[in-house]
Amino acid sequence: MNTAQELFDQYAKNYELALSNALAPSGESREYFAEGRVEWLKRCLAEESVPLPSTVLDFGCGDGSTTPVLQRVLAARSCVGVDVSPKSLDVARKHFASEHIRYELIGDFPASSQFDLAYCNGVFHHIAPEERADAVGVIHDALKPGGVFAFWENNSWNPATRYIISRCPFDKDAILLSPFEARSLLKRAGFSILRMDFRFIFPRALRGLRALEDYMYRLPLGAQYLILARKTSYSQLTNY
Repeated sequence: MNTAQELFDQYAKNYELALSNALAPSGESREYFAEGRVEWLKRCLAEESVPLPSTVLDFGCGDGSTTPVLQRVLAARSCVGVDVSPKSLDVARKHFASEHIRYELIGDFPASSQFDLAYCNGVFHHIAPEERADAVGVIHDALKPGGVFAFWENNSWNPATRYIISRCPFDKDAILLSPFEARSLLKRAGFSILRMDFRFIFPRALRGLRALEDYMYRLPLGAQYLILARKTSYSQLTNY
């Protein structure tokens, strides 16, 4: 059985509690971070003149709680959440499936150039380094030509991030990707990089300073980073 599948099947019913306990030092809930990521993504799409997506892939959706946030904030016509954990998907379908949202196992998911945008958060540090290229390839194949990939990961350069991860039981064996490693991974898979941003610098105790984050996102200080990348055509790839 896939190690990640075993891990997240084990935590499917207690995922929210385990994550909330790990995030406690930040003073914020998982919902705060999920909303923040997707709202920032929406801003980035506007700044890069990328239209809001009609179809969205939530790759590594876990218990599915972010998928409806993506659908609502991005005004998407349809969203598909995929994951390796059947038990997590059972939770997702029970709580979040709708006429606009469905959930599928990654193994049953046909990657067929059907999505305008793919999103993932904190997924790749659970994927073995030697398997990451294949995972990015699945996402690349799932996007339409010119489609956009919003790749969120935990910032390995941030001590607070490392502390939070040390508190999280399902992150015990995680292998973080530095922003440079992630950027290189996406470029090798055929993505052109539109931008890299760093978010979530200040904990709740310093929330009065959070307005500054909108001016500091280029500095590698945030707990997480976003790489926004576009699926390139073959002709574009030959120009690298």
